[in-house]
Amino acid sequence: MIGRDRRPTRSFPLSAGLLLGLGLGGFFDGIVLHQLLQWHHMVSSWYPITTIENLELNTFWDGVFHSGTYVFVLAGLFILWRSGRLSHFRWSTGYLVATMLIGFGSFNLVEGVIDHQVLGLHHVNETVPHGEWLFWDLGFLAWGGAMVATGVLIMRKRNG
Repeated sequence: MIGRDRRPTRSFPLSAGLLLGLGLGGFFDGIVLHQLLQWHHMVSSWYPITTIENLELNTFWDGVFHSGTYVFVLAGLFILWRSGRLSHFRWSTGYLVATMLIGFGSFNLVEGVIDHQVLGLHHVNETVPHGEWLFWDLGFLAWGGAMVATGVLIMRKRNG
């Protein structure tokens, strides 16, 4: 807070960590689940990878998805860079880790609910029998929830 006789409160830009976490969560999903394991692609439930045309379509939408995650990372780095030059900036590994966990976990929760459940664009592991997809989707949501909870616990400990 800045008052007439007060100096600015030293603070860490929480939005930077959240954006970095969102972006890294998206990169993990896209790189590990889409590309390395090839469990799903962006719209593989709507357009199964049974033809070259469907693979091309899914690869395009994977690229659009990666472009969005790239923007999150750039925005987080931009905020961190600008904030680091301010006199009231305070570096904090704890806040960075906590907010990145919250951002990464939030990515999983939002993407898992909207893309997997609401829109049905794809599911976490489409290489297993269809009846098992929900279990993988729920595990993805639980993993996201655990990251958010861990991040919140770290934040509370730091504010403690």
